[in-house]
Amino acid sequence: MPADPLSTDKPRPTRIPLAVYVLGLSVFALGTSEFMLSGILQPLARDLHVSIPKAGLLVSAFAVGMVVGAPALAAATLKLPRRTTLISLLAAFMLGQVAGAMASTYEVLFVSRVVSALACAGFWAVGAAVAVSLVPQNARARAMAIMVGGLSVANIAGVPAGSYLGQQAGWRSAFWAVAVLAAIGLIGVVALVPHTEVPTGADAPNLRRELRIYRDKQVWLALVTIALNAGAVFALFSYLAPLLTDVAGLPESQVPTVLGLFGVGGLVGTAIGGRVADAHLFGTMYGGIAASTVVLTLLAFLAEYRVAAIALALMLGVTAFTTAPALNARMFNVASAAPTLAGATTTASFNIGNTVGPWLGGLAISAHWGYQAVAWVGAAMAALGVLTTVIASRVHQRSRIVASSAHTPRPADPAPAHDAQRTEV
Repeated sequence: MPADPLSTDKPRPTRIPLAVYVLGLSVFALGTSEFMLSGILQPLARDLHVSIPKAGLLVSAFAVGMVVGAPALAAATLKLPRRTTLISLLAAFMLGQVAGAMASTYEVLFVSRVVSALACAGFWAVGAAVAVSLVPQNARARAMAIMVGGLSVANIAGVPAGSYLGQQAGWRSAFWAVAVLAAIGLIGVVALVPHTEVPTGADAPNLRRELRIYRDKQVWLALVTIALNAGAVFALFSYLAPLLTDVAGLPESQVPTVLGLFGVGGLVGTAIGGRVADAHLFGTMYGGIAASTVVLTLLAFLAEYRVAAIALALMLGVTAFTTAPALNARMFNVASAAPTLAGATTTASFNIGNTVGPWLGGLAISAHWGYQAVAWVGAAMAALGVLTTVIASRVHQRSRIVASSAHTPRPADPAPAHDAQRTEV
């Protein structure tokens, strides 16, 4: 039978389930809360009578809560239905935003940020595991790109809107707005995320079995690379508003626009990373982290020029978020035997960077090195991220060679000479 000229041998692209997009929508609310402080740092510091570096520690407080909460809540909820866990954590996050909006002192706000971060971390860890479980392995980066895309959209719309609200109606209004966003996300999760039963028997969740992933050095290399990449970005992003106003001379009213441009860059980067990372995982990691190193270095030199500072903020969003799908997919690949802890470890890794980066940036500012110093801190961390990616790539190649040789059948041993002679006789 002749071949149909209209037929094609190309496989049809994997369709991403609607539930993954719902999780991305929920991440939009979480990401807005996590990142919006960069746009309201100055009015918040003035209202609570604290310094800019001390106010910046609220970013680190959220990150610390994420670091602690991701593995702790992943382990605590391992045997619970994932949908129930997502609903509970998103509700707790919403209440944390309400508490932040009503905080009367810096200390109360600090605690509310940690509590909100714990819930956010658990949602991220379980949500990532759910997203990955709904698609085949060759679509993991695309699924994670959709979740990370929620962060990008948060930067495009949520963070600038929060900054605008903070300047026009007080910083507390931004927290109230995020509480409303969380409520909308909660409705979406309840309505559209499928209910799944907890596996039983041999497939039942087992914390001891999942903890074995930490014996693998590839998991630790992935963790360190993620943390360095995130720290490089947040060392700068946490202090981007004062850098733009005090160094580049940008009016405070224009800061939300630049934050929005960073988010546009993040959305572009996420789209690029989601498309190429499944096929070129290490190439995406190399290219994105190396490009971030260059962008941060240029920003350290050129931050006093408005056009350059704005353009480089946009480019940093592109480079930083290009790597995110690849970094997420890499962790799930090396820790595939423990998907829940893989998601928790990824979340913790990003937020270790989100904690260390602003802390090191704050130290540089407190040492009177100026706001441009945070770009140097970020560039140094990104350069280390390139190095760990090189090491991870080499370890990966060696493991593939070992695995290949283990599956190659050995040739039969030749018969001894005397046996051959005996056969011929």
